[in-house]
This record gives sequence, structure tokens and C-alpha cells, in this order.
Amino acid sequence: MSDLPEKRPISLYFHIPFCAHRCAYCDFNTYAGQEGMIPAYVDALCNEVELIGERLLTHEPYNPVTVGTIFFGGGTPSLLSPSQFDSILTAIRARFTLTADAEITMEANPGACSFHDLLALRSLGINRVSFGAQSANAEELRMLERVHDFFDVIEAVTSARKAGFDNLNLDLIYGLPEQTLQTWQTSVKRVLDLHPEHISAYALTLEHGTPFGRWAAKGLLPLPDPDLAAEMYEWTSEVFESKGYVQYEISNWAKANAEFGILHSEFMCRHNLQYWRSLPYLAFGAGAHGYTHGYRYSNVLRIKTYIDRLASQPVDTPQASNLPFPLSPAAVNHHKQTMQDDMSEFMMTGLRLTREGVSAGEFQSRFHTPLREAYGKEIEALLKLGLVEWREPGSAGENDASARMRLTSRARLLANQVFIRFV
Repeated sequence: MSDLPEKRPISLYFHIPFCAHRCAYCDFNTYAGQEGMIPAYVDALCNEVELIGERLLTHEPYNPVTVGTIFFGGGTPSLLSPSQFDSILTAIRARFTLTADAEITMEANPGACSFHDLLALRSLGINRVSFGAQSANAEELRMLERVHDFFDVIEAVTSARKAGFDNLNLDLIYGLPEQTLQTWQTSVKRVLDLHPEHISAYALTLEHGTPFGRWAAKGLLPLPDPDLAAEMYEWTSEVFESKGYVQYEISNWAKANAEFGILHSEFMCRHNLQYWRSLPYLAFGAGAHGYTHGYRYSNVLRIKTYIDRLASQPVDTPQASNLPFPLSPAAVNHHKQTMQDDMSEFMMTGLRLTREGVSAGEFQSRFHTPLREAYGKEIEALLKLGLVEWREPGSAGENDASARMRLTSRARLLANQVFIRFV
């Protein structure tokens, strides 16, 4: 097992699996028509927070109770009421110490949050909202089975601004069946007109088990054109940069700080950076995944089963205390990481960071092995193929601890071919 950085704040992820409608392309752990279980689910989340928070107090080596980011993902977290968020946040603050500048993000569907709800949520301390815009094209939204239109996106952003939010993300999807470059460009331009601080743009993947996946397998849905998707991606990268956004991750852009130019942004999603830097995070909720104290783990998928497992679980019951930390009674899978597991994941997630890349010094401090010694053959092959490069601060060379390795621009479209070298 690697040495996780000591005394850095951890992150908390909360999975909210409820949706008014499950979209045909979605493969997340979400359920429609079960909103009646939300109150019991919120109680179960609070119980899990209490149990894990109490057990954290007895575990080392780093300060485990300071939290730098919280993320409510789904599903549709905005289906919870402000009072239900208040209950969860109260439970968190009772067991954890939040940093003064903690980033607290909530995902939301456009049209699912009123101005008054957003105002109440902002007053609770939620300071970042991620809206699933996906497209500005009505036909594309219908194909995706989204229940909003782009006017809902405009209204959602307007309401969030009036409620005091100054850190907004908008999600977009490209590479859709029958999508043209022109319709994609229109969506991008309309999103840019809303001036979000952050934009995420993901290529559609036809996942096994989803309606989209089944329809495509039967020939009922045209397969996306990979060459066109690549053209969309490259055009998007150029346009976002020209508009003052820094691409800090393969699929994510953040508005640059004027004083630092295009090289830095305070609006990079700090919670996701925790994942990409292979730093620890705790997971709460049905189907949530976590990573800390040498374990990767996941909770049970079904909402009712999750609620039953967390119903009134005292901290000191044998069922809770006999589990290895950080597992709660909701956990169904866990894996004790080996050093090789951690090294491979550090490379794969770190190389997603397009400017930051992988730090040779950080690698050596965590794994007590020089980066070149661990992966010299793989790195040499990738350098020859022009898929990675050394980002050298000043005159530092590739063997210097301050050197960083990152994907080349063209490798961003071939990232999986790079990542597989480190598995």
C-alpha cells in the first residue's frame, strides 16, 4: 500500500439515486418512481455519516476529520428538499470539520430547482451547482430523453445567479447519433453565452445494459461517428481556450483567473481533483464508491437494501465495529489496495490532468520508487509514440523530482491507449 499524503483534507461523496425519469443512455445507479423513499434514505445517509465519522476519530495516519470538498451526485440530488439537505449537512458538521473554503457541490437538472430552493440551498453552505444541460438542441434532448429544454437551462442559471451562486458548471454531451458538427457548435456557443465558471463535455458512450446500448446492438440506433466526435472535441478545445477557459482535465474546462492568465483557474472542480490526484474520499449512499485507508469499496446498489442496512445502526454494534475501516454496514465490495494497484491508478488518473499531469516527485514520495524505475519501459515507448511529454519547470530534466509527465495534445483522443500501458 502507498503512503497517502498526510494531513490533507479528505472529500465526501454522497450518492442520491432518485430520478423523475431514467434517461436511455444512463448507466449510473439511479431509479425512477421511488421518491417516496427519500425521507428514509436521508435518515440512512445521516446514520452512515454518524457511524463513519465516529470511527474516523480512531484512525490514522493523517488527519481524517478535516473535509475540503463535498459532492452530492446522482441521480438527481435536486429532488431532495432544502430541509433534507440541511439534515445531511448538519450530520456532516457534527462529525467532521469543514475547511473554511470547503467546496460543496450539488448536481441538478435544469427545471428541477426553483429560485427559492436555490436560495435556501445557498444559505445552507452549498456553493457550487452542476446543471446537466447536455445539449441546446431540442431534437437531441428528446433523443436523450431529457425532460428539460434549453430555456430551462437559461432559467436555472439565471435563478442560481440571483440566489448568490458564483460557481456553476454546465454538462454537455457530444458524439450523439446523427448529431452534426453544426448542432454541436450551436450548443457550445449557447452554453458559452451563459458564462459558466466551469464546463464539462463528455463523449457519449453506449453502455451495455442501457436502452441506448440495446438499441444500437439491434441496429435501431445509429452508431456515433468517432471521427466526427474527434473533430467536435478538437474544435471545442480550441473555442473554449479562445474564450478564456483552461482545459485542466481531458473533459473539463474552467474559467481562467485574469491575474494568472490561461494557466490557472480557481474554478477547477476541487472534488474531482481529489479523485484524479488519487487522494482519499469517503462514500455515502446506495452504490457510492470510496477510497481511503488502503481500501477501495462500494455500497449496496438497491435503495431499500441500503436503508435497511443503515436503519438505526449504533456505532458500537458488532455489525459496525467488526468491519474494517472505512466500511459501513452498507458496503458490499471492498479491495485492499496493493502498492501496484495504487501506482497504476496514480498514473491513469494523474494523466487525465492535461496541464498538471503526473509529478515525478509526488510519485517517489508516495511509493518510495523513482517514476522512471517503476515505469521506464512504458514511458519510453509512449515518448517515442508522441503520446506523452515531459513538462519541465525551468531547466528541470525528466529525472528531476520537480518534473511532470503529461499527455500530448493529440494523445487526449487516444488516452485509453496510454492508460492501458500502466494496468
